[in-house]
Amino acid sequence: MMRAGARQYVVARPLYSEESFSEEHEKVYRHRKTMLDHVKQYFTCDAKRAKNAALSLLPVIGWLRIYRLKEWLLSDIVSGVSTGLVAVLQGLAYCLLASLPPWYGLFSAFFPVIIYFFLGTSRHISVGPFPVLCLMIGSAVTRLVPDEGPPANITGFEGLSRDEQRVLVASSITFLVGCMQLAMGVLQVGFVVMYLSDTLISGFTTAAAVHILISQLKFVLGLHVPGISGPLSLIYTLEIIFNKISSTNVCDVVISLVIMVVVFIVKELNDRYKSKLPVPIPIEVIMTVIVCGVSYAFNFKDRFGVDVVGHIPKGYETPIAPDLQIFEGTAVEAFPMAIVGFAVAFSVAKVYSVKHDYIIDGNQELIAFGVSNIFGASFKSFAASTALSRSAVQESTGGKTQIAGLLSAIVVMIVTLAIGFLLQPLPKSVLGAVIIVNLKGMLMQVRDVPYLWRKDKPDCVVWITTCVASILLGLDIGLAAGLGVELISVVLRVQFPRCSVLANIQGTDIYKDRKDYINIYEPEGVKIFRIPSPIFFANIEFFKSKLVEAVGFNPLRVLRKRNKALRKIRKLLQKGDLQWTSKGLLNTSCGPLNESEDESNVEELDLPTDFKDLPARIDWNARLPANIIVPTVDVHSLILDFAAVSFIDISALKGLKMMLTELIRVEVEVYIVACDTYILEKLHNCCFFDDEVQPSMFFLTLHDAMLHILEKHPESTEKKSDFDRIITTVTVHHPEGSLRSRDRNALDPETRF
Repeated sequence: MMRAGARQYVVARPLYSEESFSEEHEKVYRHRKTMLDHVKQYFTCDAKRAKNAALSLLPVIGWLRIYRLKEWLLSDIVSGVSTGLVAVLQGLAYCLLASLPPWYGLFSAFFPVIIYFFLGTSRHISVGPFPVLCLMIGSAVTRLVPDEGPPANITGFEGLSRDEQRVLVASSITFLVGCMQLAMGVLQVGFVVMYLSDTLISGFTTAAAVHILISQLKFVLGLHVPGISGPLSLIYTLEIIFNKISSTNVCDVVISLVIMVVVFIVKELNDRYKSKLPVPIPIEVIMTVIVCGVSYAFNFKDRFGVDVVGHIPKGYETPIAPDLQIFEGTAVEAFPMAIVGFAVAFSVAKVYSVKHDYIIDGNQELIAFGVSNIFGASFKSFAASTALSRSAVQESTGGKTQIAGLLSAIVVMIVTLAIGFLLQPLPKSVLGAVIIVNLKGMLMQVRDVPYLWRKDKPDCVVWITTCVASILLGLDIGLAAGLGVELISVVLRVQFPRCSVLANIQGTDIYKDRKDYINIYEPEGVKIFRIPSPIFFANIEFFKSKLVEAVGFNPLRVLRKRNKALRKIRKLLQKGDLQWTSKGLLNTSCGPLNESEDESNVEELDLPTDFKDLPARIDWNARLPANIIVPTVDVHSLILDFAAVSFIDISALKGLKMMLTELIRVEVEVYIVACDTYILEKLHNCCFFDDEVQPSMFFLTLHDAMLHILEKHPESTEKKSDFDRIITTVTVHHPEGSLRSRDRNALDPETRF
């Protein structure tokens, strides 16, 4: 029943198959570029392309030309100073995750920012240390240079102290990460990050947060715990911490608890009143300054045995070259670092680009981070990405462009060159406490699990697998495991999609899954089978089995049964045991007929049924004489809905043709509807069609095919009222109440059934 006032449209047009539509409507010829054309275009250069290339490689030129000096400069200065103060603190803190002396974190908050200013396309992210990357670097560093025992056998370690060896490892890994990112950017393969779904990244970063939390317990508790890497390192670290828990430094614990409580409360206030505060309260910086002063005044290091940051050298160190032996030992670990660092930075950049309406280029971002890491590694910094909290500070304090990032680097430089000595009495437990508080966002991602379980169980499995594997096996192996499970889930969804049998919604040209609706109509002997995914080598057999299930019979089995029955009928006719009458076959034998199976020429059973030497065709659905039993086929027409099929490979083409041939040979008419033009072209190019499988089976829409079937098989409708259930003519009504001239010409009474 149509609701009152509902808008309607009515259209009258001819019934179209793909062939008839192509004959009536001429297509526009489009020249298809060959591979050679693409190569020529890629290497062609003119003034315009050179200008675009320069702007692409140096995005700073693009946004500097539109920089609003009076409107943006003050905001960038405020943002730059605020971000710089946070970057100093996070640089010192995150360096602990990388198992390096704290001041090297200041290098990572300076050198990569300078390069990204010129090469990056995001105007709002804050480049520098990222805790997950620092932890992954720390894992490689402690593996090659452990806290206890000799370092790995690497020639470049000779004559270096343990800290210098670790710095060499970190800078070499960073250089390798930069080379990988640069290579991916030059080769235009930035799309690889798309394989890391939000679910996978969420599970991975949650596991990384757990690793970071455990790694900072030794600073919060004031314990000496050697760095452990590899599978189950988290379990072994916890075991050592519990064994040494009686040696906890009470002063460190008290300082950490105070810092965590105060920072947590103020951060919550910042979030709640962010619309009223001109800038977020930099509570980490404030508490750091306060504790640093108190530690100096009361001499925490000597009186309470508190581990402090210690000596911070002034200035920058001389550049170093990476070590090739370290490349060989860390290449497997460097690749996931390159992917994770870029994926996180690109995700954050994409959020801000959408919010502020500008475009970022994934490949250029890879180049920017690649060059940043290569340049930074030469000056002993470690791999850079972006920290979510630091980027949030830069954006929320009014930062408009990367000038804010440049100013934050200047703040870091001032600390490094002039006032770094003021941070020497800072307890490391303060840095650990700041890191733990900043893990709240990543740890709270655990709340996604119930939501994912309710909405999408495969995604939930990806999240849990990635998180658990990363916690137990390590971040690199966990990421690989999560990616593997994610790809398997995608393959399984495509390989085993939800096929359905459609039915007509009464009085419309709409077809939906017959299980979902009440007022549906299915003409007798007609089946509509919807294929909801690409068809390729891995799922063609699945589709065959689902199609057999939908139609209710196996066409190959029916064909073989019919051909066996034909052999038997011919033999009985030759013996005189059967006679052909006007009423059909008549059994003339008085006794029972012996059944003899002739297994010769088994291949002939798969050929079409041949009635040429019989007076008439046999009605296979009627009762047959001589105890001959052949499965009945109640379907005379099958429609395959290809609307969701985006491609078919060669293996699937062979399976599809075999399936269609078997159906046609058991006298089932097959129609394929809504097939993509490029798939149709591929079928022609691959010689898909022959005397049995013909192009005439392709129709423009599902409704066109249904009307064609009803016209060809009027017996499919038991009475006229049934036929009227399917809409057969449509006319477009405009608000003015008249038809356009083109629509009037389209009203051809011959097309109305």
